[in-house]
Amino acid sequence: MQQLMKQAQKMQQQMADAQAELADAELTGTAGGGLVTVTIKGTGEVSAVKIDPKAVDPDDVETLEDLVLAALHNASEAVRELTEQKMGPLTAGLGGMGGGLGLPGF
Repeated sequence: MQQLMKQAQKMQQQMADAQAELADAELTGTAGGGLVTVTIKGTGEVSAVKIDPKAVDPDDVETLEDLVLAALHNASEAVRELTEQKMGPLTAGLGGMGGGLGLPGF
């Protein structure tokens, strides 16, 4: 049982480390060949949006809106991939909700 507790503590520390890495990460998403760039934190918070002046056409605002949305989706996907990369190995070892312990809810 003591070995199991040590293993759980180690996994908790690894999880905390991975969460801290994600919180510190900044990823970017782009659209329109770089006309729109979105910077997003690993927590999912958008921290910047950059729009190249070439993307601004007063007669076609809809295209710019689509580019911003596409860049946001691209950045969100980067966060999802990084989260999967950092947390995947840790959560895979949990064996579902039971953590592989064979106990309901643990």
